[in-house]
Amino acid sequence: MGERIYGCVEAGGTKFVCSLGNDWGLISERARIPTTTPEATLAAVRAFFAAASAAHGPIAAYGIGSFGPIDRDRGSPGWGKILQTPKPGWSGTPLVPGIVGEARVPIGFDTDVAAAAMAEAAIGGIGGVVVYVTVGTGIGGGVVVDGVPLDGERHAEMGHFRVPRHAADLGFAGRCPYHGDCLEGIASGPAIIDRWGRSLSELPEDHVGHDIIAQALAHLSVTLIATLSPRRIALGGGVLHTPGLIDRIRREARAIDNGYLLPGEAIDAVIAPSALDGDAGLLGALMLARRAAEMA
Repeated sequence: MGERIYGCVEAGGTKFVCSLGNDWGLISERARIPTTTPEATLAAVRAFFAAASAAHGPIAAYGIGSFGPIDRDRGSPGWGKILQTPKPGWSGTPLVPGIVGEARVPIGFDTDVAAAAMAEAAIGGIGGVVVYVTVGTGIGGGVVVDGVPLDGERHAEMGHFRVPRHAADLGFAGRCPYHGDCLEGIASGPAIIDRWGRSLSELPEDHVGHDIIAQALAHLSVTLIATLSPRRIALGGGVLHTPGLIDRIRREARAIDNGYLLPGEAIDAVIAPSALDGDAGLLGALMLARRAAEMA
């Protein structure tokens, strides 16, 4: 059997990143397609894969990691769709058919953060529970157990629960259209700009915004440690590029936990920057494609 070629898609709320891969890694240049309307975005994705497969060979399987919420239940008539999402115009979009067209090949489909968690666990050789959290346009988290995405009634939506509010931030109502001041509503990139007119990395080092965002993300981290006991919480996304933010999150997490769940040095080891960050989602999509091909 010849080399298998896989179509890989990281479908994000800001951009879709597409590439081809094989059993050893990514093999073609990436296309970064702005997430505009479903029709325009998905047409550009299909055009990329038509051209890429003409150059590299037929696609044996697709791996798609998508922003959510999504219907990932293969027994559901809505499998492959975007569900009710804060992203304007995308609720109900049949994402998988929109990407693969008429192709009849195996398809691995999950959230972008679950795909990224698969890649983080694999690259780090980490067994057990691994969580990947992204903080950018939105906030999302994916969980894998021994490299396999956690399977439940639906997928995790870690950005949409409420955390205790910082005393200096009680006047901000939050920007989530469904929950107001849920975690995503107060700590995502757009929520930061709503309050202070700049990204977190552009604020002065002594600005209270750093403490507000670090505290919110520390509460998420401690909640994950208390409920899932992960070996790693890999933090990625644009907001996490802010210098010093992960160290602030660790300090806040140690204070919140107060030595109960884990000693301080263990919390510091669990809460870590993404080992792959910009590549995690796309490499996770490649892993979804490989897994789908193996299970077919």
